Amino acid sequence: MGARKAGEQEVRNITSNSSGTYQISIPKQLIAQLQWRQGQKVTITRVGDRLMIEDWKD
Repeated sequence: MGARKAGEQEVRNITSNSSGTYQISIPKQLIAQLQWRQGQKVTITRVGDRLMIEDWKD
């Protein structure tokens, strides 16, 4: 999957896997800046016409 730059934004495609789940890749540098790691739980919340991804707080 190729990423494109549009100014300061990274443009990503929505893909689906064989079970029908949708996926979007997140740039490696953003994950590093947030200090997130593989397997970490996150929450996804709809805010108007946007999605907000946050660290899951137990």
